[in-house]
Amino acid sequence: MGLIKAAAGALGGELADQWKEYIYCDAMDGDTLMQKGVKKTNDRSSNTKGNDNIITNGSRVAVNEGQFMLIVENGKIVDFTSEAGAYTYDTGTEPSLFDAGFQGLKDSFNMVGKRFTYGGQPENDQRVYFVNTKEIMNNKIGIGEVPFRDSEFGFTVKIQGYGNYSYRITDPVMFYTNVCANVENSFKKSAIDEQLKAEVQSSLQPALGKIALKGIAYDQLPLYTKEIAAELNTELSDDWTKLRGISVVSVAFASITVDKESADKIAQFQESRVYTNPQMMGARLGSAQATAMEKAADNPNGAMGGFLGMGMAMNAGGTNAAQMFAMGNNAQQQNTAMGWKCECGAENTGKFCSECGKPKPGADKWTCECGAENTGKFCSECGKPRP
Repeated sequence: MGLIKAAAGALGGELADQWKEYIYCDAMDGDTLMQKGVKKTNDRSSNTKGNDNIITNGSRVAVNEGQFMLIVENGKIVDFTSEAGAYTYDTGTEPSLFDAGFQGLKDSFNMVGKRFTYGGQPENDQRVYFVNTKEIMNNKIGIGEVPFRDSEFGFTVKIQGYGNYSYRITDPVMFYTNVCANVENSFKKSAIDEQLKAEVQSSLQPALGKIALKGIAYDQLPLYTKEIAAELNTELSDDWTKLRGISVVSVAFASITVDKESADKIAQFQESRVYTNPQMMGARLGSAQATAMEKAADNPNGAMGGFLGMGMAMNAGGTNAAQMFAMGNNAQQQNTAMGWKCECGAENTGKFCSECGKPKPGADKWTCECGAENTGKFCSECGKPRP
């Protein structure tokens, strides 16, 4: 009960007229995950009144690109192929199991498929199913106030947003066995949409937590879709890949924002951070002094009284705008003096080149357990923190 490859080009129109049964499946759309094969019987065959769920020995089966074909007997898989082409069904051969590079399919077959003695005729019920192996796209996903440790601000914010994810059936043997065995005609993605969506959303929090360890700011998440998809697959491995034979391909966020409480916290942090720059602080003081001078001139008790009050306030502050600007200039000169020139020719003052991203020569380096050399707080390859 195995498949034998037919001659090249056997998918031509004359195929259905030459064999006892010609079993095929038209192209499946993105909403169809599995479809039962259609049997076209030769009018000249003696099997024209045969059972629709019995495959006659010597029948021909056609497999198109993007399809994975399964032969099922009494609910158990007896053979399969993922290689496009035409095949002859022969009850006197062993299962051929053409996997076309799919990993783990033969192991899955050994675990859940039917092990039989070849050479006999079908027992009762035989069917041919075609699994859609193309990428299944446009699956909606939402993020609702997921905690995320932002590397830029150094505190946890709650992110929210929406987007899409896509997946692919990567182990059709497990998919058939555990998700949609023995369907009458077709299995649509709507049958499992809500379940998959719920599981993806519940796995987003730990997946994004691992992304946060790599020092990524929340507003940069749309740039790391491949990394997010990889972390999701890790989180979903037991329920999706191993049990159902499904893997996440990509994740795309249309919008990533933070809740109001986090937005207020970020605004306060950014405002206070501005004044750690002496020149920015000088600009703020200069603006305040100019406003004070205008108000002093309009003082109803006389301009002199207003200016005296302004002078007392400046003395109480201890520092004026000119002094802050001087401090800023000194800091800039010190930074310039400590600058370095990268191999690409760019002048820099920080730890990394602003043009090509190379680290400053002689910068403090450390080697991670994975073997990667780093200069920051986290490994650029695996994300582990510096010891």
